[in-house]
Amino acid sequence: MSPQAPDSVNVILFLAADPSDLARLRIGEESREIQEKLRLARLRDHFDVEVRLSVRPADVSQSLLDLAPRFVHFSGHGAQNGAICFETRTGEALPISAEALSALFAQFAGTVECVVLNACFSAVQAGAIAAEIPYVIGMRSEVGDRAAIAFSVGFYQAIGAGRAVEDAFRLGVVQIQLEGLPEALTPVLVRKGERVPDIQPAPPAPDAVERPRSLPGR
Repeated sequence: MSPQAPDSVNVILFLAADPSDLARLRIGEESREIQEKLRLARLRDHFDVEVRLSVRPADVSQSLLDLAPRFVHFSGHGAQNGAICFETRTGEALPISAEALSALFAQFAGTVECVVLNACFSAVQAGAIAAEIPYVIGMRSEVGDRAAIAFSVGFYQAIGAGRAVEDAFRLGVVQIQLEGLPEALTPVLVRKGERVPDIQPAPPAPDAVERPRSLPGR
């Protein structure tokens, strides 16, 4: 991936939801890490990170319309049935189906190049969205906060250096390995028109402090 033109600015839309009725996540840390890595990047003048927190469905569509991002990054909870969670008006979890999110991104296929779904079990969503979007990254199973943040660090370090999405994905996986975490097989990159590769990921290491990005009881 390289900037589209010498003076172009690539918008990275960071969307996050941390509903009050679910386990809290380290979303603030992930957002800070992404912004810091891009501020230090060689091509930092070509990127603009726009952060939207506690997102509701209308917030997502409005941000896509207003900002025309090239990258969309979601940080939050996912469920085993493939849903990811936005928030209701009262801050509680609102599961969004793969079909609904795929239909939304289909309306922005001309501007969005890559979607990152940094939530548990989001490979289902990734496969659906990849029907229209060139690159979509999801998680095959549960992913802990530490691994999710490590992936983001490696991925955006590479993007900020002008590397292709495939290269950035690999660096994100390597960053998980460098942190000594077992979830290196959990992220999956789905290219437009492809199916999610069938690879069994390693389970997260037991850790009483670590919180997986998934909904209990789903």
